[in-house]
Parts: sequence; structure tokens; C-alpha cells
Amino acid sequence: MAADAGMSPLQLPCAFSPKSQQYLALCAQDGRLRIWSTDSKTLHQEYVPSAHLSATCTCIAWGPCRTAKEGPTRKKRKSEAVQVEQKADLLAMGTAAGTVLIYSATKGALHCTLDGGHSGGVNCVHWHPEDSLLYSGSDDSNIIEWDLQTGKMRSKWKADRAAVTSLCVSHDGKLLLSAGQTIKMWDLDTKELYRTFTGHSTAVTTLRFATTRPPDSNGLYFLSGAAHDRLLSVWQVREDGKDKNSVVSFTMTDEPQHIDLVASNSKEEAVRLAVVCKDGQLHLFEHFLNGPCKKPLSPLCSVQMSDTKDSPVPIPLLAAALGADSRSVLLAYGNHLQPVMERAEINTSERHVCLTRDVQTTLALSMETIVSKVKTPIVNAKSKVLVPGLPGHQAPVKGTTQGSEKRKKISDTKEMSIAERLGEIDLSTVSSEKGAPKGTASLLTDNFAVLLVQGLESNDANILNKVFQTRKDMVIKKTVARLPLPAVLPLVEEITKRLQGHPFMAALMVRWLKAVIMHHTSYLASLPDLVTQLGVLYHMIESRVKMFHKLTKLHGKLYLVMTQVATNDSSKTVTDVDRTAKLVYEEESSDEDEASGDEGLPDEDSDNWEEEEEEAKEEKMEEDKEEQAADEEDENPDSRTESKANGEEDMENESEEE
Repeated sequence: MAADAGMSPLQLPCAFSPKSQQYLALCAQDGRLRIWSTDSKTLHQEYVPSAHLSATCTCIAWGPCRTAKEGPTRKKRKSEAVQVEQKADLLAMGTAAGTVLIYSATKGALHCTLDGGHSGGVNCVHWHPEDSLLYSGSDDSNIIEWDLQTGKMRSKWKADRAAVTSLCVSHDGKLLLSAGQTIKMWDLDTKELYRTFTGHSTAVTTLRFATTRPPDSNGLYFLSGAAHDRLLSVWQVREDGKDKNSVVSFTMTDEPQHIDLVASNSKEEAVRLAVVCKDGQLHLFEHFLNGPCKKPLSPLCSVQMSDTKDSPVPIPLLAAALGADSRSVLLAYGNHLQPVMERAEINTSERHVCLTRDVQTTLALSMETIVSKVKTPIVNAKSKVLVPGLPGHQAPVKGTTQGSEKRKKISDTKEMSIAERLGEIDLSTVSSEKGAPKGTASLLTDNFAVLLVQGLESNDANILNKVFQTRKDMVIKKTVARLPLPAVLPLVEEITKRLQGHPFMAALMVRWLKAVIMHHTSYLASLPDLVTQLGVLYHMIESRVKMFHKLTKLHGKLYLVMTQVATNDSSKTVTDVDRTAKLVYEEESSDEDEASGDEGLPDEDSDNWEEEEEEAKEEKMEEDKEEQAADEEDENPDSRTESKANGEEDMENESEEE
């Protein structure tokens, strides 16, 4: 069967190859495509898309098995026609950037890239069973029909108001199912809407045709599953058009993530269904589709996996494929980075089956396996090794023999009880705090880290309230820094619960959350299932941020209104205006001239004015004297000759004296 068309955003796409189920295609957290061989249980091929970090893979689908002449081929593959005849080759991958990558498993390289059609991320891809056609649905609410022989778009039409999240083509290649909020059936020849089905409140993530019969015989059935919904609904395409409600529903423990279906070819043949849910369980169904059934159908058999430790831990199932026999199921479980594949025989007569397997590829990283991998270095017997003590207590200085014993205790799977811990601590040293001998442990009962670990393990609200009520940032940072790593995730979950409560408590919890992210980011980033564990916190922060944007707008409007009101009030209080002049200036006033000459601070400009006035007076007096002299000369013209004669006489007298 092809891949599950619609995937939830947190679900990593994976799919078994059709018919022979020879390969398992997986897109892991790092964006790489890995193709595993189910026969040899080894990695067959690995492909890294060029934009795998910016445009992650959102959905994958195997192309149908066909001969070289039928498929979208190149000249090179004609020589390989005998080898490729019954093998799955092409794999379509939709990306968040809106492109569709076609990967060839035979060549181990990218076959072609289909781009330029979608303006939003691709949510689902589905192959046509006969022709070399591919259909893709996107966030831009459009469906595109691609022709792989030319690598171009054949047709494009709007399918829904919202995003198209799932697609499925009928076995005869004449009908196409698409779904966003509503399910629509299209005629592929004319691209016209055939029927509309409404029954899911969330986005539809799964569509499958359950029968191979034509729609005119009232024998065409298909099933649908939606996000956050623990039901699979079965719809009947009736000839009279009275198909507004689902006829059968299958109940599960969680929303479906991967579905494999063996379609029914006749009324006497039952539909077989294998559903892997989000909680990691597998549910097997078998039902004859012959009309409506009022009661929801429970699974014929539920399968769960766990490890073989003393305290079993569930192992999540990733995908399942039904075999030719009703009891044979091909399972893929463990981690997406390195899944374990196994073909198991399941006794369907039992309602609940638990398979125990000894695997180390569980999603939860256990501290014991990490510590056991540390090799003890060979050191000198005289040297001393510092070994970390109990959480929150002072670390004693011990020798190498004591250090090796400590490491053995840490690597043990069973943790020491509280009674054994108290027995090892010498309580006599508590009384002598300062005088305690060097190398002995002292018991600290006022340590917040110890109280926090005890409160998280015992889920004691009084202890947690006492710890969380502190407001000192330094105490919070030191407490979070001293926490052991296994207590980090429980602390984040407790912070998430309290953030949803009273705003006063949320203001305190934000400080703790900030400290946890600052100190333990590297540990949190190493967890493969971090997104699922912190999903509630992500959604809560997003909702708070959305509300904050709206509140900021409201705060700005209120601030403007309050400022306007305050301005109006202040303008009304100013009634009387003081009309007396603060400064009076009079021109050409002697008093003002005297006042302007300040002895303490002489003004350069004022001095210049006085000098200019004195010079002007002197020039005026000289001009007056000259005018008077000129007048006298005009009145007494003989005075010049007299003065001249007198001057000559004086000169003669001087010469005679000489």
C-alpha cells in the first residue's frame, strides 16, 4: 500500500513499499530519507535533500510496482527492465517549501523535482494506479495533477477553502478523494465535483478506498480519519445520493498515524485494516461492508510492545503492513533513526497481545545505559579522585577504590532506597558543622534541590509550593543547576501545569522555566521525542503570545484615550492668565545706559560704543574749528600776507644771528 497520505505535523512520515513490502522508507528528525531493507534488516539507501533543513519532508508515498515501459522512465532503465519489473522504484516526497521530490530507489538518486505549482507546503501526495500521474495537495487549498513523463503540471484546481490535508485515488483511477475540513469526491476525467461528505470537526488526515467496486452499484466504500479523533469513519457512496452520514465507525485508543488496508473485491470478502495509533499501539480490524452499522466496532486484536526489563517500558510502533495471511503482520518499531523490523505471527483470537522484545532503541534515553558505557580510567593508587555525591549534598573526597564502588552503585539499574542512603550518611557529623573532619559528608536539609527532587518524586504539593514560592533569581538558578537530569522533564511538566493556573503563580513559574532552559538546553535538545513532550507548553506559549499582541493594541488605545482625557482636564484648570509684563525695555534711557555698564562684568560691545561716540565728538569739534578758521580768513584776506611777511622776517633774523 502507499504511504499514509495525511500526516499530522508532529508525525514523521514512513511507509512500506507496495506488494512485496521489501523496503521501509522513513524521514527522520534530521531531515534525511532512509530506506531500510525489511529482508536483511539493514540500511539500504540514504538520501539527504539539498534543502532538508529549511524545507522538511512532510509526506511520502511509494509509486506502484510496474514494468519499465509503463513507468516514468529514462533510457538507462530499459536495460534494467527485467530486474525492476516487480520492484518498487519511485518514491514521492512532499516538502514544506511547496515542492515535490521524486526519488528513484533503483538508481539511488533524485529522479526529478516538481516545483512551481504550490505556494504553500505540500501536505499529501498520492500516485495514480495506472498512468504516470501524481496528485499533490497543499496549504494553498489547491490540487495539482503532475505528469512525470514531462515533469510538468497537467492541471490545477481549487479543492477547499482551507488547506488540503489528504488525498486518495480509487483503484480504477477514475475518482479522487480530497479532504480538508470536508471530504470531496472528484471525477478525474472532467475535474468536476462528484460528491461532498461532512462529518469531521478537525482536519482529515487519512483517506482510503475500502472496496474496488464501481460507485453506481452502492458498493463503493471509503474510510476517513481526522486529527485528535479516535474514530475511523466508513462512508458509502450511494447511487441515490443519500450518503450524508457515515455507515460504520472503528474505535481506537488514539488518533491514527499509519494505516494499511486490504481492500474488499466483493461482498463476501471482508476488509482487513491495520492501524498504528499515536500512542504506539496497533489495532487490527476485520469487517464485511454490507450497509450501515449503528454500534462502533472495537478492534479484533490490539498489539502492544514492551522491553524485557524488570520494570517494562512500552516500545512505540511506527508502522505496520498486512501480509497475505490474516495472522502475518510486518512491524516496524523503536526509533525513527534506527527502526527494528520484524514479521510477526499474531493470534487474532486474543483481544490484547503484548510482544516483549529485547531492544535498546527505545525513544526514552535511560541514564543507566549512558553511565554503563563510561570506561573507568586506570589511575595511580596514590592519587585522589573527586566523585560527585548525592544530589544536593557535598561531594566527599575519596580514593580510587571508593570511586569505583560509587560508579558501580550509579550503574546499577536499581536505585538505592532512602533507608540505605541514610544509613551511609554519618549523622554524627551534622552537629559539628564547622568542625567536621575532612572527607566526610554533611547532611544539608535546607537545600532546595533536594526538596524539589523529593517533591517531584512524591508529587507532594506542599513541598513544591514551598520551593516554587521563592523569588530570588540566584536561588532559582542554583537549584535548577543542581538538579539531576532525570528530574528535568518532570520539573518542566510541573511548571507547565502551574503556568495554566493563576496569573500570580504563572509569573513565578516563568522564572523557573527560564532557568531550566538556560541550564539544561543541551539535555533537552538530545531527546528525540521532545516536541511531543513539550507540545502543551508550545501551544500555551503561542496562545499567550497571540493574546499579548491583542492586549498590546488595546493598551495603546487605552493609553491614547487616557492621555487625551488628562490633557482636557489640565486645560480646563488654567482660567486666569497673568497679564503683567515680566520684562520692560525703554529706548534711549540714561538710567538704562548707566545700568548697562556693569563694573564686575565689563561688556566689550558697550566699551566699543563709548569709544566710537568720543571719536565722533572729536571729529565734529575739529570740523567746527576748521569752519571758523575758514570764515576768519574770508573776512580778513590781508592776514595771510602779514603772517607770511612775519615769517620771512623771522627767517632773516635767524640768518643774521648765525
